[in-house]
Amino acid sequence: MTKFKLLCIFLFSFFTFASHNFAFGQRFGYVDVEFILNKMPDYAEAQAEIDKISLQWQDEIQKKYKEIEAMYNKLKAEEVLLTKELRDEKLNQIRKEENNVKEYHRKVFGYEGLLFLKKKELVKPLHDRVYKAVGKVAKDNRLQMVFDKSGDLVMIYTDPIYDFTESVLDELGLSEENENETK
Repeated sequence: MTKFKLLCIFLFSFFTFASHNFAFGQRFGYVDVEFILNKMPDYAEAQAEIDKISLQWQDEIQKKYKEIEAMYNKLKAEEVLLTKELRDEKLNQIRKEENNVKEYHRKVFGYEGLLFLKKKELVKPLHDRVYKAVGKVAKDNRLQMVFDKSGDLVMIYTDPIYDFTESVLDELGLSEENENETK
């Protein structure tokens, strides 16, 4: 029985020591993905295209709302000359048009709407490039975890020695040295 107890104590000590060393042996780093994306010319072009398309859709929707407002004003001006049935019919027609515009607005700007899909189409490949570069930098530096400084994760203190943003920029060919060479 004493050999069994000794074996249990040994195993318990071994796993406690091993897990303790494992926790302290992990390496962490962080990057600023937003900063990296803003350094990418493709990202600026994608953002400009998204802004342009968004403004076009906003103008189109505003124009439709102005047309509906004009329809309401015309109905109000003609109201005294119309029968109740004709007035109600025109009012229903205007409301139907108004609902169509609201539905179109939701289709364009709503959750997973056309604007969302366009952003996904244009920006996702850029995010994928950054994440691939982050993965390579993490492997090269033997990091177990890399955090995004610009994300929702709150970092109260960060030691710049663990900032791998420049390494990712180097991996993407966007470092300051590369910019100076191309000028």
